[in-house]
Amino acid sequence: MGSGDEIIYGEEGMDERWVIDPRHLFVGPKIGEGAHAKVYEGKYKNQTVAVKVMHAGETPEEIAKRQARFSREIALLSRVQNKNLVKFIGACREPVMVIVTELLLGGTLRRYLFDTRPACLDIKVAVGFALDIARAMECLHAHGIIHRDLKPENLILTADHKTVKLVDFGLAREESVTEMMTAETGTYRWMAPELYSTVTLKQGEKKHYNNKVDAYSFAIVLWELIHNKLPFEGMSNLQAAYAAAFKNMRPSVDELPRDLAMIVSSCWRENPNDRPDFTEIIQMLLHYLSAIHPPDRPLPPPRSFSSDNVVFPPESPGTSALMSSTEGSPPKGRPGTRQRGFYFCFNRCYGSPEENRRDGQA
Repeated sequence: MGSGDEIIYGEEGMDERWVIDPRHLFVGPKIGEGAHAKVYEGKYKNQTVAVKVMHAGETPEEIAKRQARFSREIALLSRVQNKNLVKFIGACREPVMVIVTELLLGGTLRRYLFDTRPACLDIKVAVGFALDIARAMECLHAHGIIHRDLKPENLILTADHKTVKLVDFGLAREESVTEMMTAETGTYRWMAPELYSTVTLKQGEKKHYNNKVDAYSFAIVLWELIHNKLPFEGMSNLQAAYAAAFKNMRPSVDELPRDLAMIVSSCWRENPNDRPDFTEIIQMLLHYLSAIHPPDRPLPPPRSFSSDNVVFPPESPGTSALMSSTEGSPPKGRPGTRQRGFYFCFNRCYGSPEENRRDGQA
């Protein structure tokens, strides 16, 4: 049983609306691979998608753990819908655990920033991206979800590089700190200090933190968007974590415009309860944009999201870091550019011999 911002996920069953038929799923080239899954470009009912095939595990303990992780991810993806969250299309457990999501062709924010260096982003572009991120986080927090791993690798751009979408929701709130600490390299640089405190907990005691850990990470990402430099440059990931947690060090805001410096500084305050929530962050960013925006071009109204789980035309989060191995160039599988036959029937690749024989006789 959970309370507050803690969420308990069922591990059995799946809403029928989100169950895909693997017979209509086709897989193409692999576009990334991580510790828990491989991601392929694919097609589902004539829609170009990302197909995330989860590793099953080898030992009974590993199999159970990965099945639970799969269930938690599905529970998260099917709960929230927002313009700045990658769209969820569906999933299936058989013949293997698969998550099908929208395919984004713009690459990660990490790669976009790296390719732009040494130049900085236009300040309006940087703040616009920050607003996209803040709106995604506002939606997650409204549903009681803490991300805990907000960083440029978990943010992917649309093909036109005009919109940023948040992917890879992170580990479920109730998972152990130990498992959380196994996140991919670089996480510590963006993580709130209270997440990796070295204070030993008593047996059975839970680590106490709230969704303000995401506000801290957002501040680091916003600083990076404006400066286009690695935060805590010159430090290793662990050195950066130590400096932030035990010396209360933060990247310098001396070169930031005053209003932006105030936003960044407020989001990474040492006391989590002193940090603003994302509704406040959005208003501060909009106020800053209104101050620098030409008067003859009024700002669009703030985007809103529905707390109801509206079923959109199929498509979601989950492929972020897995795309990093090929993020230097966006996937080439744009609609209309592939010859028929390039995609292979999912059942042919992953179905059992019996299923393949039945398909062949059909």
